[in-house]
Amino acid sequence: MNGAQDTPAGARGIDAGRVSGLLARARYVQLTTFRRDGRAVPTPVWVGRLPDGRLVAVTEAGLGKVKRIRREPRVQLVPCTVRGTPRGRPVEARAELLGDDALPAADAALVAAYGWQYRTYRAFERLLQRLGRFDGQRVAIALTVTG
Repeated sequence: MNGAQDTPAGARGIDAGRVSGLLARARYVQLTTFRRDGRAVPTPVWVGRLPDGRLVAVTEAGLGKVKRIRREPRVQLVPCTVRGTPRGRPVEARAELLGDDALPAADAALVAAYGWQYRTYRAFERLLQRLGRFDGQRVAIALTVTG
């Protein structure tokens, strides 16, 4: 995603589906959630695309970003580097925590996007779970670009 024309942000009036497509092709996406006092908390995440076109990320259920999304579903998304450095301007989006029944589709979307890297990540999660360092509770987050 190089160049101004590929940058999903700042493109006011751009088709949300096109922006979602650009974000889905980004290697990493910065998901910014908001604390009660309004401060932004950016986190780089992997995203895939669900069959209905929404973006999806999977994370541990007990993390702060999940708690913040429960309270405030408004988030911002922007392509970024692995370290979270934004590569463009953020777009507004709405996050929705999905039920356990959505995890297989979310995992499939992430495998389609990241292949062996996501499978390796999941294997590492299972190892951590066996070692008692991860409780195994995961949640899928559907992300819909709103502007």
